[in-house]
Amino acid sequence: MNIRELSVQSREVVGKGAVGRLRRQGLVPAILYGGGSAPVTLAVTPADVQRTLQGHGAGGVLVNLRLPGDAEPRTAVVRELQFDPVRDTLIHIDFQAVRMDEEITVEVPVHVVGEAAGVKDQSGVLALLMRTVEVSCLPSLIPERIDVDVSSLRIHDVATIANLQLPEGVRVTMPASQPVATVAPPMAEEVVAAAAAPTAEPEVVTERKPKEEDETPKGKEEGKGREEGKAKK
Repeated sequence: MNIRELSVQSREVVGKGAVGRLRRQGLVPAILYGGGSAPVTLAVTPADVQRTLQGHGAGGVLVNLRLPGDAEPRTAVVRELQFDPVRDTLIHIDFQAVRMDEEITVEVPVHVVGEAAGVKDQSGVLALLMRTVEVSCLPSLIPERIDVDVSSLRIHDVATIANLQLPEGVRVTMPASQPVATVAPPMAEEVVAAAAAPTAEPEVVTERKPKEEDETPKGKEEGKGREEGKAKK
C-alpha cells in the first residue's frame, strides 16, 4: 500500500463545546495515539480527508501526517472513521501511530472476482457474507483489498477465508472455515414475483341486488298509493 500524505492541524482545546465550535468552522476533530507517545489532538479539513482516503470507509489506510512545525511526518494508520448517523457527515477520525518494522492488524475490504456459475447457469443469487476481513502484516504490506474468486461457486457452494487470495506477507486473523460468500437459490425472487403478480377480484355473492322498485323515489311511491285508493272507492 502506498503511504498517502495528509495535512493536519494541532489543537489544544478539547471537550464537547470546543469540538462543536471546531465543526462549525468546517473542521473535523481527530486524535493520534500509539507509538509510545502521549495522544495528540488534531483537526483536519473534510476535503483533505476525502481526497486522501478516496472512499476507504473501512479505515486501514496508511498515511503520513504532516503537522506544522514537525521536521518529519508521522506515519499512522486510519483506525476509525466516525460518521453522523443522520447526515452521514464525517465527525471524527482516529489515527494510530505505527512503526514500519512492526506488524499491525487492520480491516481490509473484500472484493469479488468473476461471475459465479450458480448465478450465470442456475439463476442463483450471490451473497457476500463478509465485506471486510481482518489481516495482520507490516504497514508497508497493507493491501488495498482482498480478492475472493467466486467463478466456480454453484448454488449452495460456499467460499471461505481459506479461499481468499492473500498477497505475500499478509495473513488473515480469522478462522479459515469462516464463510465469505455463497450462492443462494432464486426462491426469494420467485416469491417476490408471485406476490407482485396481479390477481382477479373475487365475485361478491353475498350482497343482495337491489329490486327495481327499490330504485323508485319514495315520493312517487306514496303518490301512486293514493291514486290506487281513490280508484277502488
